[in-house]
Amino acid sequence: MTADDRRGTDEHGHDVIDPLYVAIVTVSSSRATGEADPDDPGGDTIAACFEAEGHEVRERVLVRDDYAAIRSAVRSLVSDREIDVVVTTGGTGVTADDVSPEATASLFERELPGFGELFRMLSWEEVGTRAMASRATAGIAVDTPVFCLPGSTNACRTACEQLIVPEAPHLAGLATAHRGELEETTLDAYER
Repeated sequence: MTADDRRGTDEHGHDVIDPLYVAIVTVSSSRATGEADPDDPGGDTIAACFEAEGHEVRERVLVRDDYAAIRSAVRSLVSDREIDVVVTTGGTGVTADDVSPEATASLFERELPGFGELFRMLSWEEVGTRAMASRATAGIAVDTPVFCLPGSTNACRTACEQLIVPEAPHLAGLATAHRGELEETTLDAYER
């Protein structure tokens, strides 16, 4: 089923894609060891949140804390028209190898600053002043919403349950709404 087959409108008439096809990128040098089935609690939490709402996880990728590896994985996923949303987990802190925000943001055509602001506000309620150390971010890359989350399961659960899963169908619908318009314009020009 393509995104066009899953496209609709919500109760307010806004474009939505539902169910979503989701890709998860786990960023962790300690887990990216080549082991056949590494432990991935952050990725598992994200998958469970989306699947609980009827969405489908289509891809799961594990990469080390490396700018080029993260950027390459995310770029490949947002280029796949069958993927509606990409969520990364890990590498959003302040250590020298925490480069997920830079690697993902380098692909953004449009940023979604409200996501990071809201996430840190919710995190403040859970962890207090340590919330300021999170560099969680989001944006649109190749018409695909991309969310960059910390690696903790609590952070993944909070972000997914309270922010991403409720809003991602709408964001994915908005980010791709022009595709149908472009195809109609192209068909109209061709028929002339």
